Amino acid sequence: MVVSMSYGQATQVQCYSGRSYAERPASFVWQDRHYAVKDIEKEWLEPGQKHFAVITMSNNGEESGKRFEIYYDEREDSWSLQEL
Repeated sequence: MVVSMSYGQATQVQCYSGRSYAERPASFVWQDRHYAVKDIEKEWLEPGQKHFAVITMSNNGEESGKRFEIYYDEREDSWSLQEL
């Protein structure tokens, strides 16, 4: 788990790490609510960053309908996110 700042609030991101660290996000806390990543719609690389557009599920396993862009900054070792 990595804690970073997004919109002035602490953001906790749990990620899957296989061959390399932070291969993809698995779940996160945003505005005091836990979201699980249901699907990764798109992922792309930018210099020193891994970006993901994700669809989330709520705690009860239903699709929340919320979409987020999450990215991991390798140089800062931190995650950031924004709602799409």
